[in-house]
Amino acid sequence: MPDHYRLSVLDQSPIAEGATAAQALANTLDLARAADRLGYHRYWLAEHHATPALAGAAPEALIGPLALATRRIRVGSGGIMLPHYSPFKVAETFAMLSALAPGRIDLGLGRAPGTDGRASFALQRDRSRRMPVDDFPQNLAELLAYLGDGLPEDHPFAPLHATLPNGRDGAPEVWMLGSSMDSALWAAEAGLPYCFADFINSEGAAMAGEYRRRFRPSARLDRPVVMAAVWTIAAPTAGEAERLAAPAAMMFAHLVRGELIPVPRVEAALAWREANPGSGRRRRRSVLGTPAEVRAGLDAVAAEYGADELMLVNILPDHAARVRSYELVAAEYGLAEPAASA
Repeated sequence: MPDHYRLSVLDQSPIAEGATAAQALANTLDLARAADRLGYHRYWLAEHHATPALAGAAPEALIGPLALATRRIRVGSGGIMLPHYSPFKVAETFAMLSALAPGRIDLGLGRAPGTDGRASFALQRDRSRRMPVDDFPQNLAELLAYLGDGLPEDHPFAPLHATLPNGRDGAPEVWMLGSSMDSALWAAEAGLPYCFADFINSEGAAMAGEYRRRFRPSARLDRPVVMAAVWTIAAPTAGEAERLAAPAAMMFAHLVRGELIPVPRVEAALAWREANPGSGRRRRRSVLGTPAEVRAGLDAVAAEYGADELMLVNILPDHAARVRSYELVAAEYGLAEPAASA
């Protein structure tokens, strides 16, 4: 285990071209078991809707099975998109999950819709109006209240609370997720640990710094804690890592044009890139290469953020190559031995 930052996994449950969502979810279960065995600290599941490329529409439905199928790794959401849901329902769901796997459940919260405007509207229970975009801080405070902070006596929901397995000590570990200054400031104000999506926006170091400056200690956390989620692919050679990066690049290029496609095979993505020079290049940060090159790249990202933890994410159509990527990184850092002793 690196002595300066932890390593974790973010899984978006990619659906390869020609495969099914059921196969993608089976791969998620397999990768979670591998991450547990390899010594990663936590395993988070993303929330995405109405896309043929990603099967993880409901992380809260996957967390329980993954927690029960693993031994020691923390399992959670990366994240729950709170604007879609009742804060009370989210609190009750994660209290129940915490009872199933005490001390191992994380609740990562985000504001982004995880989809387009149409699907976001379809997720609403009340279709008479668009949901306000500025009520996230109030919903966050309400959710935290149900998980132990408590509501003011004059609040209409004051008697309500989520049934935690061991009182407040049994609550899930709550994280704020984001890729903007808003999320950094909300995390600081609420006294929550903060995970920045570097794979979406690679300009997050200044926001992490502002989070630290504005942080207010809370009953949950007495000091600021920063994690960065980083696009990472390790392979035996740098050339192989670059090849494995092509499918996601093609998928994202189509997404920008409003075209939703499954994750293409490597050969198809390479042919597309050759036919469309310059169209499939990632403009955001990617840490690609051999295990040693990946470690050097991750060290640089961790230093830039002053990160306590890095969460590695990628989208590959080849499940075996994806598992191998995490195996190579774990071996480079020596993660498995401390995990085995734990």
